[in-house]
Amino acid sequence: MQHAKTALTARSGPYRGIAAEMFRWLCLAYLKLGGWTMQGDWPPLAKAVLLAAPHTSNWDGINMLAAAGYYRVTLRWMGKKSLTTGPFGRLVLWLGCVPIDRAASHDVVQAMTDAFATEDAMILAIPPEGTRSLTREWKTGFYHIAVKAGVPIILTVLDYGTKTIRVAGVFHPTGDYAADIVQIRAPYKEAVGKVRGAFATGG
Repeated sequence: MQHAKTALTARSGPYRGIAAEMFRWLCLAYLKLGGWTMQGDWPPLAKAVLLAAPHTSNWDGINMLAAAGYYRVTLRWMGKKSLTTGPFGRLVLWLGCVPIDRAASHDVVQAMTDAFATEDAMILAIPPEGTRSLTREWKTGFYHIAVKAGVPIILTVLDYGTKTIRVAGVFHPTGDYAADIVQIRAPYKEAVGKVRGAFATGG
């Protein structure tokens, strides 16, 4: 089996200090008030691509950040380089943005591979759809980044149907996308996005 079975427990990562613990309790309160249930133990990984789906609303990012706080994990995410400049640039970087210069001609997969190589720890969250609108085909960037960087893929499911945020397992890509994607998308088949009908498991 490439990915682990979903656990009924929801054990977080290791203690990271009082500030992180206070943030964790804030996140837990937010999730409880929102009616969310956490499921699945956090894997002991320093580096990974985190597959964040379904992604149909801006609320998904907020809910995933709260889930990461609960698990004592700092998520990184790709954003436009312009977001990291100006008066709020430092805050955006602190929140986990990995800047991408979309005005320049460069390889995003290579840029993220380089980022993984320079970091001691990095959990990079990527929505496979690449858009909040309905799309039948998932983007392949998350997969190619994981393969080139030599890191596993953490499968996380944000299911509004059951109000469950689930760590569904860890997948180690083989380099054969056509074969691997069948297993990667399996935990998402019954998932429902915040915008009903706007999520498809893709292929």
